[in-house]
Amino acid sequence: MSPLLLAILVMVCVGALGFAFVPQLAGSGRAEKRKKALKGDVTVQRQAVSAQKTRDSRRRTVQDALKAQSQQLNARKAKKTLRARIFQSGIKIDPRAWIRNCIILGVVLFVVLIVLQVPIWYAAVFAAAGAYVLPNMYLANRRKAYQSKYLDELPNAVEAIVRGVKSGLPLNDSIRLVAREVKEPVRSEFTRVLEQQSVGRTIQESVEVLFERVPLPEVNFFIVVIAVQQQAGGNLSEALGNLARVLRDRKKMKAKVKAMSSEAKASAIIIGSLPIFVAGAVSVISPQYLLPLITTNVGIICLGVAGLMLAAGMFVMNRMIQFDY
Repeated sequence: MSPLLLAILVMVCVGALGFAFVPQLAGSGRAEKRKKALKGDVTVQRQAVSAQKTRDSRRRTVQDALKAQSQQLNARKAKKTLRARIFQSGIKIDPRAWIRNCIILGVVLFVVLIVLQVPIWYAAVFAAAGAYVLPNMYLANRRKAYQSKYLDELPNAVEAIVRGVKSGLPLNDSIRLVAREVKEPVRSEFTRVLEQQSVGRTIQESVEVLFERVPLPEVNFFIVVIAVQQQAGGNLSEALGNLARVLRDRKKMKAKVKAMSSEAKASAIIIGSLPIFVAGAVSVISPQYLLPLITTNVGIICLGVAGLMLAAGMFVMNRMIQFDY
């Protein structure tokens, strides 16, 4: 074997031994880097999984809180006693006094019908119906008007709370600011919230009294936001800011629905009142023309059937112009 070939073989053997026993020369540094990168990816994945579990847990907590709060408020809304309806209409009167006034109204109607020479049995029926229907209609209109005024001012109250929270005020002080600055009837309702806190109730329990007076979805939204923030935490100012925008959007939608349904409401009022006005005009012009309707049995039956049909038609038209938004 030539010395040159032997030297080459020796150099190859030495190089092989060097690559075998000195891993750094074989690129192990890149292997370590790959190991570290892989370990870093695993850590990032674990952190992402942990964050996702935290978000899922928080979401479940919020959903449970929303469900429990909605069930509780809906259970309260289902109670429509006379005392509750009077309270929700903003009228300061005792239920016993209200019933007494209804009885007095029925007696007055009965006397008026007797003076108009209506048969006593029909006078009693009409007086009893009037004593029940008319006060309930008045109560429903007052309740609706009170709720409408409350919803007009509620977005301003929520925005005032948002501004107070963003400026660094606690939630209680923000509510106290609303109770001092906003218009009625929201001012008195938030004053009741402060009174509930003064007797030792929590803020979550105190705001629930708002739903007792005004059982509407908008008030339910506000109570749920406060309850969820107290239970699960979060950015209260952002949540209430979003709620204020939702309330204003619902108010705009209400105005659009009212404008679009005004023609149908006018038509329903004209069609429903036209038979009564025609009968009154005919009775004034020719009193003897409609007299058989109240002096004969057949006329009384026809008058009763016509009254029932008119009431049914008015009820159907009223339901047709009621819109949910």
